[in-house]
Amino acid sequence: MTAQDYIAPESVGRLQQRGLGAAIAGLVVCGICYFLYGDKYADQFFHSYLIAFMFVLGLSLGSLGLLMLQHLTSGHWGIMIRRPLESATRVLPVVAVFFLPLAIFGMKHLYGEWLNAPQSGEGQLSDLQKEYLTTNGFLIRSVIYFAVWLLLMFIFNRWSKEQDVNREDRALRLRLKMLAGPGIILYVFVMTFASIDWVMSLSPHWASTIYGFLFVIGQLISSMSLMIAVLVLLSRTSPMEGIVQSRHLHDLGKLLLAFVMLWAYFGFSQLLIIWSGNLPEEISFYRTRLYGGWGVVAVLVLIFHFFVPFFSLLSRDVKRSAKMLPRVALWLIFMRLVDLFWLTRPEFTSSAVPRLMDLGAILALAGIWLAVFAWNLKAQPLLPLGDPKLEEAIEVHEY
Repeated sequence: MTAQDYIAPESVGRLQQRGLGAAIAGLVVCGICYFLYGDKYADQFFHSYLIAFMFVLGLSLGSLGLLMLQHLTSGHWGIMIRRPLESATRVLPVVAVFFLPLAIFGMKHLYGEWLNAPQSGEGQLSDLQKEYLTTNGFLIRSVIYFAVWLLLMFIFNRWSKEQDVNREDRALRLRLKMLAGPGIILYVFVMTFASIDWVMSLSPHWASTIYGFLFVIGQLISSMSLMIAVLVLLSRTSPMEGIVQSRHLHDLGKLLLAFVMLWAYFGFSQLLIIWSGNLPEEISFYRTRLYGGWGVVAVLVLIFHFFVPFFSLLSRDVKRSAKMLPRVALWLIFMRLVDLFWLTRPEFTSSAVPRLMDLGAILALAGIWLAVFAWNLKAQPLLPLGDPKLEEAIEVHEY
């Protein structure tokens, strides 16, 4: 097997073009909103931009987490999607650029509750919050977060590329495996603090010890769903046609089911702990999200983010179907957007109706992300040719 045997098909180029088209459409919509919203444009823009940013961040970081998990377990499921995972992680520098508007212009529109908190009386911050929630601290920590993620991305991509050249280098395989475990712990740890800074601090008087895990598992759902859709797309044409088998989809479907169940467990655990404690400073989060229009959104998230995918993925036939499984995966990607909308927007408005700006921001950032992802995917063979388990992974057999 040579690199030329596994170059990306034309469908990846079309995916790149569609991403660019979506990005242009999103920018046009944002331009239209500039005239519609007038003086409120900046506020509306950054409220929508935060959702779009957290969504595309999740696609790259979830892929980084899955990539490290694959190196740690050496499962066949990960060999089939390693190149798409690596391509998704290499969009992280672009995602870091996406963060700059938030850091430079968006803080006053998003985090005014702690930037302008009174020194005493109602709404004042605790001594710990006053020391932690500062502009300089926010920016310095953000630089550290991206530095850690980019370093992990660089190491795993570089070593994977070296593996294609030095296929018999057992020391290299061991280094990948040994770094993967601590890397996963570091990813979860850093993402926990990032979610606190970028999302939880929208409401600085509320706190949850499980909040970061909700974002980590949500990112894994987004990334795994994307990988399933991409793998099925690649399997329709040469060179991946005939290589991707039902058993590969079955494995990915089982992992997706596990992530959906884990997401529901974390969400229910947070609700149960806060509800049973019934402390005024804790229940504010659910008081604004379980009633009125936001209560309707909460029910929709419960039904369509958990129950429908859960019962669909219980079916062995669905998990092995190249027709049904990607549909479930794409639906979950959409529901991740709805969940991020439910997590962030109630801090700014009681209206649960999406705005045109939401569509524009999502199309712009997700379109650029998808175009760069497809460009990265074309830069390497579609399979890790130096992995010693590759031949075993692509061997044709069913179970």
